[in-house]
Amino acid sequence: MAVALSKENFLLHKLHSLSGIVPVGFYMTQHLILNSFSFGGEAYFDGVINFFEGMPKHFLLALEIIAIWIPLLFHSVYGMFITNRAKPNYIGTRYGWSQNRMYTFQRWSGIVIFVFLLMHVTTTTGAKYVANDADVIKFAAWHQKMMNPLWLIAYMIGVLTSAYHLGYGVWNFCIRWGITISEKAQETVQKVALGVFVFLTLAGWVALFGFIIHKPSKPAEQAVLSASLR
Repeated sequence: MAVALSKENFLLHKLHSLSGIVPVGFYMTQHLILNSFSFGGEAYFDGVINFFEGMPKHFLLALEIIAIWIPLLFHSVYGMFITNRAKPNYIGTRYGWSQNRMYTFQRWSGIVIFVFLLMHVTTTTGAKYVANDADVIKFAAWHQKMMNPLWLIAYMIGVLTSAYHLGYGVWNFCIRWGITISEKAQETVQKVALGVFVFLTLAGWVALFGFIIHKPSKPAEQAVLSASLR
């Protein structure tokens, strides 16, 4: 796929590419790694939650808005614009068929991720601020959610598509910013991108199954109910 660049959107394309790596890509990576603490059990996972929730609420909210939500919103919305403007160009380009196909998959994965994030944020961070209690995002609540096969499948797909999107984004970023010019350099980074994809997928899936193999110290229903009543 290709998008005709004008002088007006060249800078936005650059910023979109950059925001996908920093801060969005960085946040996603640390988010999945920290969530994988669930594989160690409730105490490890809730310890991570308690660390962040121990910060002053105004500081945490400002950090989320400035470092996460604004860049993520820009990356998502402008990514939709790129997807809408893009046209297939599998033939007659300097990039091979497979590279163009991977680019197409990345654009479409962005749509899946956008829907997934709406669902994820609404039921986690959004629910936390509505209930004014962090229990809705702690281990017991996640255990209850992941015991539902539909939720588990939805999150496995969400993690898979997000990992692919960022993995290929690393390769695309290096080309767009002139880091990998030669074909050999691009092939090397493509292998790194594959490694990023596999690593993040495994980290995310480990986190999900960590909520299943361990039981919370109190029933999940009780944990969620107590959070909603406070």
